[in-house]
Amino acid sequence: MLLMAAFLSKALSVNRSEPQCKLQGKPLHPQLWKNGDIIIGGIFSFHSGWTDRDFTFSSEPPPLQCKRSSILYAIEEINNSTALLPGLSLGFKIYDSCGSAAEAINGAMALCNDYEDTSFGVPCTDTFQVMAIVGETTSSQSIAIANSIGPFHIPLISHYATCACLSDKIKYPSFLRTAPSDYYQSRALAQLVRHFGWTWVGAIRTDDDYGNNGMATFVEVAQQLGICLEYSVTFVRNYAKEKLLRVIEQVKVSTSRVIVTFLYHLDLEVLLHAFGEHNLTGFQWVGTEAWIADSQIAMLDSHNILTGAIGLAIPKAQVTGLWEYILDVTPLDMYGNGIFTEFWETTFNCKFYTNNETIEQRKCTGREDLSGVQGIFTDMSILPILNNVYKAVYAAAHALHKVLDCGETCTNKQKPKPIQMLEQLKKVRFRTKEGEEVYFDANGDPAAKYEIINWQPHKKGHIEFVTVGLYDTFLPEKNQLSFNEHNLVWAKNTKEVPVSVCSESCPPGTRKAARKGKPVCCYDCIPCGEGEISNETDSVTCVQCHLEFWSNMQKDDCIKKEIEYLSYKEIIGILLTAISILGSCMTSLISVIFLKYKSTPIVKANNSELSFLLLFALILCFLCALTFIGQPSDWSCMLRHTAFGITFVLCISCVLGKTLVVLMAFRATLPGSNVMKWFGPTQQRLSVLAFTLIQIIICILWLTISPPFPYKNMQYYKDKIILECDLGSSVGFWAVLGYIGLLAVLCFVLAFLARKLPDNFNEAKFITFSMLIFCAVWITFIPAYVSSPGKFTVAVEIFAILASSFGLLFCIFIPKCYIILLKPQKNTKKHMMGKIPSKAL
Repeated sequence: MLLMAAFLSKALSVNRSEPQCKLQGKPLHPQLWKNGDIIIGGIFSFHSGWTDRDFTFSSEPPPLQCKRSSILYAIEEINNSTALLPGLSLGFKIYDSCGSAAEAINGAMALCNDYEDTSFGVPCTDTFQVMAIVGETTSSQSIAIANSIGPFHIPLISHYATCACLSDKIKYPSFLRTAPSDYYQSRALAQLVRHFGWTWVGAIRTDDDYGNNGMATFVEVAQQLGICLEYSVTFVRNYAKEKLLRVIEQVKVSTSRVIVTFLYHLDLEVLLHAFGEHNLTGFQWVGTEAWIADSQIAMLDSHNILTGAIGLAIPKAQVTGLWEYILDVTPLDMYGNGIFTEFWETTFNCKFYTNNETIEQRKCTGREDLSGVQGIFTDMSILPILNNVYKAVYAAAHALHKVLDCGETCTNKQKPKPIQMLEQLKKVRFRTKEGEEVYFDANGDPAAKYEIINWQPHKKGHIEFVTVGLYDTFLPEKNQLSFNEHNLVWAKNTKEVPVSVCSESCPPGTRKAARKGKPVCCYDCIPCGEGEISNETDSVTCVQCHLEFWSNMQKDDCIKKEIEYLSYKEIIGILLTAISILGSCMTSLISVIFLKYKSTPIVKANNSELSFLLLFALILCFLCALTFIGQPSDWSCMLRHTAFGITFVLCISCVLGKTLVVLMAFRATLPGSNVMKWFGPTQQRLSVLAFTLIQIIICILWLTISPPFPYKNMQYYKDKIILECDLGSSVGFWAVLGYIGLLAVLCFVLAFLARKLPDNFNEAKFITFSMLIFCAVWITFIPAYVSSPGKFTVAVEIFAILASSFGLLFCIFIPKCYIILLKPQKNTKKHMMGKIPSKAL
């Protein structure tokens, strides 16, 4: 490239007076030309193919013979305009590349160096014949031209080359285009595919700059959107049959139902024929602007392979006067009429100049009616492409207008430098007569806007290209892609959106787990674990619920954990409440009986005051069980344990006092004993008060240092919260319980010692039984309390309180009530003193 640039630079410096030279090779003629003050070049594929040539390498290669007519578009409006380049005529030279990069470069060099056949000596240094070149159609040919003319800073404005690679201004500083870059089209295609939930797709691309670069961008964006490619194969129309069969076989064995393509229409023609031969139908095709709105492809699709295809197309355009201009073509009057003559003869099957030796051939008049012809020349589906050429020519004209500083007339007709033209082209900004704004960004690209086209069968049997949506980069990202999905037709002419996934979507409550050795789109759906949820389809992870919440059965929502505590509304709570109330009522009834018979010997025995105090304490014991039922609160937690500790110490203190009275009374009956004066009623009251006061002090210290408090226990059960009272200080709790146990053991020992004292109604025996029951209950309570879960811990504690209370009540007071109510004859002082023989009760 540098050598070529140096050579051309040297050629430009040769003086016209120096000896003439002649460039090697056969002179190249433009297919269309018109002289003017300023020349605009053009390179188009009027013919899209060529015949094969034999290379002997012993003589000059034969020229490329083009075949198959394609596109022509020319503009004359600028020369007739009074506002743009007034007083200046604009000429053009347009070459046919025949779809060949070599011919495209040949044409570009001719435009740069005036490489034409002349009848007189023209110096080889007559360079820069054009200020800008419009073309080429394909990306690969545009890249070749841009590389060739880049060092000369001659602007190349392409109307259809979309490869994102051409936006690199370091490699292609003089390249601009009026067709949007595939950078946007690839992203739009990926978003379109993701919009319909197709995460498992195949891809076929043309093996050139257009296909490879476009597909590379698509894959990059697709991966970000969670789309996987099952296969990605290349294809060009001149592939050997074996390579074509490999592509067909790959599609056959695939499980994806969507095919994303970056193909030229000529390549797709060959591929369609092969798909038809192998009956490969029912695939959902996604296409690019290269073929999605091509009517020729639609006509060739005899097997309805592309029915329902969807893709991006350059927006429809309207160039006022173009249709009339096309219909007004007269080949013999056109500049460089060879291309028109060829088109005319092919279209109307006639000849302008006939050879007498040939078989009869109709002669062309040049006045045949073009309006009734159906062909590519009159096909308005290519109007968006022609509009891009139209905008490119106008952009060059506007840039020239600025470079020449044209006012009312362009008085300065001196040929400007191409680099001046390039700088003005980068800044150009204008509106066409249809109101479309034209400008180039920093990369030489126009604004990206696409129509979304859907192939829909018509009743008459042909395909209609229906616009069903829009992709506009001017809009916010979330609004760039818009659809009218009610009008869509899919593969096999159905209304149901095709499904193309490697794995079905994972419903809420599950997460995706990738399969080993497979793409990320192939996965298994794993149910979320306990306490975890996923509330979205295709969730990658399960989210742990908050500590106070738990997953529901479907694992798609966190619900508040059930709060468990011993409630008054449940059966066990109702039963314990009823038993507690029953116990307090029974105790109250016994108190009434004792009060009524307070003057009888059995009530007076062993200090009636202690008996009434004991009955009162038992009532409190039964009632304190109620503080353990219901929702724990700060006050209830502090009250339940302290009330329980103090009332039970009061009970045991009374029983201990009664036991001591029995022992002291027996000692008092011995000769010379005066012990009762040391343990009279006052001393008994003081002893009860002293024992209880110790427990009160323990409770105060407990509540002061570390009181019990409500606590949400989440460790025992995963799906529920146990609302319980934390002890605060375990030492305090066990000190309270231990003190009760100490008094109970002391009372039991003393009562056991006094159980055989000579008396018909020895209360020590009943106290022994009551203490035995009391100790047994609380000894069994400790392991049960430690091992019981949740509300059952509280139930065990209440049971221990009620059981020990009933034990005291039944063992101490029921025998006395039996005598008072049923055996009144035994309720005498003599009988109590043992002076009357006692019978078994």
